[in-house]
Amino acid sequence: METSATSSLEISSQFYNYAADLMVNQEKSAFETKNALISQGLTPENAAFVVENIEGQIEEAKNDKARKDMIYGALWFAGGTILTLSNIGFIFWGAILFGGIQFFRGLINLNS
Repeated sequence: METSATSSLEISSQFYNYAADLMVNQEKSAFETKNALISQGLTPENAAFVVENIEGQIEEAKNDKARKDMIYGALWFAGGTILTLSNIGFIFWGAILFGGIQFFRGLINLNS
C-alpha cells in the first residue's frame, strides 16, 4: 500500500512540475496548460486544480518580488536622502534616483 501512495505522489509531482514548466518556462496560458495536462491523462477537474494552484504560486512569487523591490528601493532612497542631507559635501543623487525607480517599479508590479 505504501508503494501505491508513493507512486501517486510521484505522479502528481510530475504533473505539477510539467505544468509549472509549461506556464513558467514555455509561457503557456492556463488554458493551454490545462489541455496539455488532460492530454497527459489527468481528469479535467484535476488539471484545473493543478493549474489554479500553480497560478496562485506564480502570483505569490511576483508579489513577493514586488514587495522586496519596494523595500530595497525605499532603503536606497532613504539612505541617499539622509546622506545628502547630512551635509558631508556629496549629493547621492544616484542612490536617490535608483531607489525611487526601484520603489515605484515594485509598486506598479504589486498593483498589476
